[in-house]
Amino acid sequence: MTACWGSTFFLIKDLLERVPTVDFLAVRFLIAGGAMLVVAPRAVSRLSPEVRRRALVLGSLYGVAQILQTAGLAHTPASVSGFITGLYVVATPLFAAVILRSRISGGTWAAVALATVGLGVLSLEGFSIGYGEAITLVAALLYAAHIVGLGAWSKPADALGMSILQVLVIAAICAAAALVTGERGVVLPDRGADWASVVYMALVAGAAALLAQTWAQAHLPPTRSAIIMSMEPVFAAFFAVLLGGESLTGRMAIGGAMVLTAMLVVESLPRRKIEAEVPHIAV
Repeated sequence: MTACWGSTFFLIKDLLERVPTVDFLAVRFLIAGGAMLVVAPRAVSRLSPEVRRRALVLGSLYGVAQILQTAGLAHTPASVSGFITGLYVVATPLFAAVILRSRISGGTWAAVALATVGLGVLSLEGFSIGYGEAITLVAALLYAAHIVGLGAWSKPADALGMSILQVLVIAAICAAAALVTGERGVVLPDRGADWASVVYMALVAGAAALLAQTWAQAHLPPTRSAIIMSMEPVFAAFFAVLLGGESLTGRMAIGGAMVLTAMLVVESLPRRKIEAEVPHIAV
């Protein structure tokens, strides 16, 4: 899942030179939602009204976060944006502790700290707070809220239906933003290679990845999920070097190793401690 997301960074960077941000997001998630409905047309109807409401909330959080994050990229260096977005690793246990009253173990907090430092080493070469950084930070907080909510509300039996409904909500939010901000409606890609990238990001890094996240978070606590997902920028750097023509640097290697170590630390914690951190609240 994180490898899929990481593989999209250099594709998106190239695609956004020709297609506006919200237009790309709208097309991506409309394709993802349509494909999921074709595969499982009755999955959403099987959800209870309560689960549908939860999926609407989660999809709204994710959709707004996507728009803010990509809008922030227009005003923020990609490396800084990646670091700030990765701060959901810090926000997730804070939200889980406050909202869900979860007990976060010392080992988990250590992994959070290590992952955060690793993200900084991997991403930062300079840092200042401006408009782009501010809205990207809001996006990170929304991602953290999404992770916490998904961890509290997701159940394996509902994963497919919740994923489809979330994707459809994200698509609707992005399409509305594209129609409001654009002068010519939704701008579509006009090159075959661009369409191939969009379809890959819609089906693999969109529909399949969100389904995997929804299913996995029915079994994992939010903080553990966030630390695992912090591997996304590591994979982004890996694919940028492998396929995007970038050069491997010592910062990439050290930062990536720190994030990987954080993931291994949290994975090595006793299972009984992890399970104590997963309250499935009823809302």
